[in-house]
Amino acid sequence: MDISNYIWSIPALIIAIVGHEIGHGYVSYLLGDETAKRDGRLSINPLDHIDPIGLLFMIVFRFGWAKAVPINPSYYKNRKTGTILVSLAGVTVNFIFALIGAFFFVWTSKHDFVISNFFLNFLWYNAMLGVFNLVPLPPLDGSKVLASVLPAKAEYNFYRYEKYFYWILFLGVVSGIIPRIIGPAVQGLIDLFVNLGIVLLS
Repeated sequence: MDISNYIWSIPALIIAIVGHEIGHGYVSYLLGDETAKRDGRLSINPLDHIDPIGLLFMIVFRFGWAKAVPINPSYYKNRKTGTILVSLAGVTVNFIFALIGAFFFVWTSKHDFVISNFFLNFLWYNAMLGVFNLVPLPPLDGSKVLASVLPAKAEYNFYRYEKYFYWILFLGVVSGIIPRIIGPAVQGLIDLFVNLGIVLLS
């Protein structure tokens, strides 16, 4: 990435992170849990959502995470279903943002290259965050979805050994294994959304 890309990547990344985390908190709130609201996690202030290590990983490795939104599944009518919905809420927001970014990238690329650079970064970061968070390793959202569909005993053991999975995720990102695995899915999603934008705007 050149300097201009870094400049455009910062606001694009911040919007992607904030949208993702508010998505978690708001859906949990709709399901009856006010924990995130009381903790100030429905705020649009980036400082309420950014995890320093996760942000550093995003800058250095282009794969990272944000500060986990506090939730209390005991407020949900169905704990497992509620957990799945809340876990997928952030990913859904990122995919919606990525689709919007793709449309604006296609449109602005015909008129203003500088602005289109922002939307390209916006598209990429949202696609990356959405796909990356589906990886079924803690603390990512995919792990909570996986745990919620497991039988009770398996779910218990999954959370019991959760701390060890953190190291697997860390080593997977640093070694480049996880980026190589999910890279084609990220690029495929970007291509799909951009092509959809080209078709609809042509």
